[in-house]
Amino acid sequence: MEIELKNNAAGILEEIKIEEGFYILKSQNETTDHQTVIREIDSSFIQFHFCIKGAMKFNFNNGSYAISLSEDKALLLYNPQRDLPLNIDIDKESWLISVLISIKKFHSLFSAEADYIPFLGEGNRDKKYYSDSDLSPSMSVVLNQIMNFSLHPSIKTLYLKGKVYELLGLYFNRPEDADIEQCPFLVDEENVLKIRRAKDIIIARMSEPPTLQELSNEIGLPLKKLKEGFKQIYGEPVYSFLFDYKMEVARQLLATGGHNVNEVGLKVGYSTASHFIAAFKKKFGTTPKKYVMNLG
Repeated sequence: MEIELKNNAAGILEEIKIEEGFYILKSQNETTDHQTVIREIDSSFIQFHFCIKGAMKFNFNNGSYAISLSEDKALLLYNPQRDLPLNIDIDKESWLISVLISIKKFHSLFSAEADYIPFLGEGNRDKKYYSDSDLSPSMSVVLNQIMNFSLHPSIKTLYLKGKVYELLGLYFNRPEDADIEQCPFLVDEENVLKIRRAKDIIIARMSEPPTLQELSNEIGLPLKKLKEGFKQIYGEPVYSFLFDYKMEVARQLLATGGHNVNEVGLKVGYSTASHFIAAFKKKFGTTPKKYVMNLG
């Protein structure tokens, strides 16, 4: 698996190559400004875009046409007649996961079901196809697992490949009466919403987060269910998730060049620079100062 971090204007786009003709793009804007993500994509690719958080706008034809995508919405783009390069304005505090898959690869996955999938039907194979839809709770679980995975490098490829296949399966299997959370623990939408609220709380108070028991009381979910449910949705325990989140915010703040190391450390909850530097190095294998120097 290849992971490449790219500077895209004010933000950073993480691109993960699953295999030839199959990519995941993760765009996280945790700054207070808009970010622009730009990437060339030719006409041989089908694009799936999933807005997990916030909102964004897809620009086409040099800005003459735009499609908006809001939280908990998905957008499918396919046009075999012309390239559809990405030019996305991402609102502040917004998350986007994109899946790019070549038509050849996609047909190999779904050829037996081509008549069921609208844009793969015999009459549509040479026509453009745009579609927006809602994310189901089960899709949201998988998307958050993709965004927040914390696994040994040796199994990341296998994990992400499985998750993307699961995501595509859920995307194309959404009859009106099947919008039910699949995880045995999260048996209803209410529990999903409580876990999401817990995530929002610790992010909002990342410099002084509540204890697990305080968090449990605040969202109205027993401590054991909070721990199990959070790991089920976000792929790791509460404070591991918070640590990864804080480090990602710190990295983006450093990348903008508007804050020094001490200021960034304070913003993400470290009272001393030495503690922040040690945490950053643990996460990224380099110090904040060296990271900034390498951006140049």
